[in-house]
Amino acid sequence: MLPDHVINKIAAGEVIERPASVMKELVENAIDAGATQVDVEVVQGGMQLIAVSDNGSGMNRDDALLSIERHATSKIRTAEQVEAISTLGFRGEALSSIAAVSRFTLITRPAEELSGTQIQVSGGKMQDVLDAGCPPGTRMEIRNLFFNVPARRKFLRTEATELAQIRQLFAVYALAHPETGLTFTSDGREVYNLPGGSALADRITALYSPSFLSNLRPLDYEVDAVKITGFAGLPQTGRSDRSDQYVFINGRPASAPVIYHALNEAYHAVLARGRYPSAFLFIESPPALVDVNVHPAKKEVRFRHPNAVRDAVIAAVQKALALEAPEAERREPVFKFDAPRPAPRVEKQHELDMAVQRHKGAEAQRNDGSKSLPPSDPEKPKAQSLKPSTSPWKWCRVLGQAGGLYAVLETEEGIVLMDPQAAHERVLFEKFMHDLTVGKPSRQGLLTPETIELMPADADALRRQLPVLDEMGFGISDFGQDTFIVDALPVHLQNGSPIVILSGIARALEKSGAASRATREALRETVAQAACRTSIKAKDSLSTAAIERLVEDLAKTEMPYTCPHGRPTLIFTSFTELNRKFGRS
Repeated sequence: MLPDHVINKIAAGEVIERPASVMKELVENAIDAGATQVDVEVVQGGMQLIAVSDNGSGMNRDDALLSIERHATSKIRTAEQVEAISTLGFRGEALSSIAAVSRFTLITRPAEELSGTQIQVSGGKMQDVLDAGCPPGTRMEIRNLFFNVPARRKFLRTEATELAQIRQLFAVYALAHPETGLTFTSDGREVYNLPGGSALADRITALYSPSFLSNLRPLDYEVDAVKITGFAGLPQTGRSDRSDQYVFINGRPASAPVIYHALNEAYHAVLARGRYPSAFLFIESPPALVDVNVHPAKKEVRFRHPNAVRDAVIAAVQKALALEAPEAERREPVFKFDAPRPAPRVEKQHELDMAVQRHKGAEAQRNDGSKSLPPSDPEKPKAQSLKPSTSPWKWCRVLGQAGGLYAVLETEEGIVLMDPQAAHERVLFEKFMHDLTVGKPSRQGLLTPETIELMPADADALRRQLPVLDEMGFGISDFGQDTFIVDALPVHLQNGSPIVILSGIARALEKSGAASRATREALRETVAQAACRTSIKAKDSLSTAAIERLVEDLAKTEMPYTCPHGRPTLIFTSFTELNRKFGRS
């Protein structure tokens, strides 16, 4: 049998990968001990020192000595308890593993005792046990990590890299437990000071920014044994990796492939492939339905009923993205168009200043005497009411088109470039899907039925879905030999070409496949997305009035920021950013 110190070093290789792993285990222990305040200190990226202090329950001398023995502090007492784990730590091997590869000091005291205990261990060997005067709670100091395992120490990265890993993991636990006060100090400099008793929104604001929070929508969904809370990001939070996606399962930061698949499915209609939205998912389920003993470092979990969890996540996100904005975030849903204004003369420099720095939409006077809308109070513009949950702006003015393609808009906070084709796709898609939700869409008969012929694979895909297409407002008859007769289109697509629309639908159906689009709702969405590609063409020149109508329609949609396929409809540049680039900030 292997000696204990060898076993501990092997266990450390499983559990303790780097300084961030040490901090993770110690913070989990503090939270399990009921701490309301946890303080983390590191020196030289944790390679010289990692110290975690808490005001939790503390330990008496006997328990403190047991805590550094393998499995002595395990929360598991029977084999059945492995199937229903509700604490962050449960194996009881972390402290012994850490003590085996560091110079370890433990100082602890329960609130009911007058003095505490200090234990010093070096490389797994007990050095000293002393009485200590200390506040209630526990403090652990880990110095010179891997000092006795040089092969492991040389694989550590630079001090900056290790510190970045610790900070990232600290932020994860700060998000997981906003009710717990947390501080983080690096080389004597306080990096974070997060008060306890916070709400998740407060924690996100502290770690990110208020503007980031404004692009999130709250999650609140419960079905059967699954409850989902947290926040889901609007499409504009999408980025090229999952670094802003956090999953907490029964309070434990963890991952599960089924959750990421669910997020992809929930956003597939509003976010381009390869883009990942921000998400802060808190999933609660009975411990007996969650297996957390999958990964040595407890990084991954499995669900007993993964399909139910997947469906709950999809439903929660879709519900959140359709919600109205919180009352505190709502602005008066007013909307205004003004005619384009020529550039002011040089001598009216104050008007240029107002135009660039305006945040309330104050109108500079026109100087060419051309016809314009009457001046109005910028605080109370005469305008059309819009849905407060979705209008991306308070008011808007169309300036024209750039490059023969993009519409240029001015809002109260900056300049917006709009892709008319993507915007029209979004408008058509939501009108189409709304009609499907409330009943059979209206159809517009063609003056002359049109005969179309498709490639064999496209024809076969279309033929299998003719009943669904009929429900969606298409009038299509199978004429045989890959030929179809089209005598009606949904009213929202009446201006499109039948051959273009149906070819796009057929290709989409063939690409998606029956297996991946098992539900009728998903099939309808695929058809709607393909059909809406028959919107404004990329090089269409639009009048100002046409752009205004399109902007109004877009502002009324539930998801105005992307087309149904995930491409952006709007790109915004704030006046603050323009001022900075022009050196006016």
